Amino acid sequence: MAFSLFTPKNRIINLVLNDHSIRLLELKQVSPPSAQRWYERFLPPGIISDGKITDFDLLANILEQCVDEWKIQRRQVRFIVPDQLVIIRKVSVPAEIQDDEMHGYLYLELGSSIHLPFEEPVFDFYPISNNGKTRELLLFAAPEQNVLEYADLLSKLKLNPVAADISPLALYRLYYQLDHASANEVLFSVQFDMTSVNLCIFEENVPLVMRQYALPFNVDLWEIKTDLSGSIVYKYTGATDELVIQFEDIIREINKLIDFYRYTLHNENQDISKFLLNGDHPMLTVIFDEMQERFEIPVDVISLEIETKGKIDRTPISQLLPLGLALKGVQ
Repeated sequence: MAFSLFTPKNRIINLVLNDHSIRLLELKQVSPPSAQRWYERFLPPGIISDGKITDFDLLANILEQCVDEWKIQRRQVRFIVPDQLVIIRKVSVPAEIQDDEMHGYLYLELGSSIHLPFEEPVFDFYPISNNGKTRELLLFAAPEQNVLEYADLLSKLKLNPVAADISPLALYRLYYQLDHASANEVLFSVQFDMTSVNLCIFEENVPLVMRQYALPFNVDLWEIKTDLSGSIVYKYTGATDELVIQFEDIIREINKLIDFYRYTLHNENQDISKFLLNGDHPMLTVIFDEMQERFEIPVDVISLEIETKGKIDRTPISQLLPLGLALKGVQ
């Protein structure tokens, strides 16, 4: 039997940075998924903006404090590429192109037959179908410069970035691991956070289309504290009309994406089976109730509670995304 006193030190840590927070989670077990430990820290506005690092030095200083406080020196790290940077696109390639040749082929086609809104991307692909003449792929791409900024930042702090992921895939991985998925379902995931909303439609476990929307965030209208468990607690102090307007805007975007899927992608032959709602927005319960009232589609929310030695261990909903990230590559 293999035994090592140093095994805990070698666990990969899972990091999620967005415009308003830093979250870290270390996986305890896979089935059922649970956290060994987790932490989060609020990020003041202007350090990361629309997923891009805008104050590298200040973010480095804050992260350095986190590394010391959370005792994660010299650890391997998985991280989420911010949703605002990521594009998912369906592309067709000749059927004779093999998987081991695909990255080279796609690299040559970028900018000619495959157009992206940025130069020098980092990308990956997922095969969908092959009719003998052409292969359909899903292309996942992000600007290399912005992704490398995150990797370089982690390396500068003597952490070792070993894998990157996108948030809809990380969340879906947890959803699937918990046996929430049904055969042939079309899942519409809604990641509703403080500063942004990510909408993604999954068909047969594959993210076909994704949209990202920024939410106005005035830090002066929020009371922000950390509770005894270490969770960030947000309390809105402004006029509730402002939040209602934000919610209504997102409901409209959800309807638009449903129509796009139903009429453009499937000619009315396919429809959404279920919503999956997640996120760190403090009004998530209100959003859940509103979605149930507005749509004739079931709304699912992941709730993760595990009983250990008579104690209930509950993973906060804000930590479900890094928990899904922690399952990447885990069998």
